[in-house]
Amino acid sequence: MSVFTPLSQNELSAFLKPFDLGRLVAFEGISAGTENSNFFVSCEQGEFVLTLVERGPVDELPFFVSLLDCLHGADLPVPFAVPDQLGRKLHQLNGKPALLQPRLPGKHIQQPDERHCQALGKVLAQMHAATLSSDLVRQSDRGLAWMETQTSNMLGDMSESERALIEPLLPLMHGLLAERPPMPKAVLHGDLFRDNVLFEGPNLTGLIDFYNAATGWALYDLAICANDWCLDDNARLDPERAQALLAGYASQRRFLTVEATHWPDMLRLAALRFWLSRRIAAADHQEKPGVLIKDPAHFLRVLEGHREVAVQLPMAL
Repeated sequence: MSVFTPLSQNELSAFLKPFDLGRLVAFEGISAGTENSNFFVSCEQGEFVLTLVERGPVDELPFFVSLLDCLHGADLPVPFAVPDQLGRKLHQLNGKPALLQPRLPGKHIQQPDERHCQALGKVLAQMHAATLSSDLVRQSDRGLAWMETQTSNMLGDMSESERALIEPLLPLMHGLLAERPPMPKAVLHGDLFRDNVLFEGPNLTGLIDFYNAATGWALYDLAICANDWCLDDNARLDPERAQALLAGYASQRRFLTVEATHWPDMLRLAALRFWLSRRIAAADHQEKPGVLIKDPAHFLRVLEGHREVAVQLPMAL
């Protein structure tokens, strides 16, 4: 169970008093997270999720609160920080920044089909559109510059097969940092894997865990989704699901030619980003019991599958 900061019932009950949500009924740690401590919290007045923020600068938390308020205001299915009786949304608990949010309905989909992927693509495009008219801006702490630095630093510790896959991406990152191609930007979710999306049947009911959100190329966010939602058993893009994801997105915003050119690059960089972060997390937490460690090697297989990308952007839609 990925709970880095444990809580007692007394600690949580005292924390909840200013919210006037009634008596604490039950709570449990959430096992899916790898960076923050998350808990399901049941009170007499409803169901909530409590997050203790373990990583990232505290002074950026108002950005996440404002982002979720913006998306909630656009009628998107996202959580939002619940204010206490004094209107405060950011709190402290056990020395960590804490946010209490409504628990959204639905469940995670382990075997997505074309309907799920199309719905995800549509909502992702709507999320990007909602942030374009806002003044929300945040630089990612795991963006291209971070990826280039981490890749360079790790080369000496890579196996021969790892180097063969990853070293060719260094000139790609260097070129993108220098060129900055004019692809549409928005505030990205940055981590929209299956365990961060909720469905009831074919209906998407929730996008959660926005703590990697940052400004960037919208296409990169889509590539992150494709690398989790649209892979077959060989870690290659499944054409039907990938095309459904892209069609859902394109139903809200047409793709540009420059995006079609860089689509394979975004898929490869999205795979590299999560190989790097999983490898770092595995090294940092290998001696910590109860922390979920996800396999970095999975994204090496994804990179291998992206040597050739057959599924292209639907430019005609």
